[in-house]
Order: sequence, then structure tokens, then C-alpha cells
Amino acid sequence: MLEALRSDEIVNKVGGRFKLCALIQRRMRELIIDGARPLVEREGRTDLELVIEEIMQDKIEPRWVDATDGGHKNGAGWPIEQA
Repeated sequence: MLEALRSDEIVNKVGGRFKLCALIQRRMRELIIDGARPLVEREGRTDLELVIEEIMQDKIEPRWVDATDGGHKNGAGWPIEQA
């Protein structure tokens, strides 16, 4: 599963390495700290492997939130949105 990080497919899927890194970090936080449920079956995989699989299966994707959007509770950035 971690081989997916070596290819450019996952980088191109989310729009760049920075966005990929931010997406992985935010989703890992949701899984570990916030107690979110995985969107794919765990099947003995680590949290990082789960996040990568969720991205590869288009279960999550980054969407930019404008800083002027007062309706979003976390402010500007790339919040995770489930597809």
C-alpha cells in the first residue's frame, strides 16, 4: 500500500504533494484523535495505509475553502470531504 506514495498517481489525484500531505495529516487526525470511522475495511492495515486507500478509492478528496466563507467552522484550508 505504501508503494502508492512512490508513484505520481496519488499526487496527481489530489493536485500536488503539498495537498497530499495536508490531506493525509487531516484524515489521520480524524481517525486517531477524533475517532472517525474508516471509509474502507481495515483488514489489518495501519491508519496511514487506510488513508492512502481512501484517497486511491476516491472516498476522500481535498476541497479548498475560501477564508471569506464564514459558514465553515475551521476557516480556510483543505478540509476533508467525503465523496
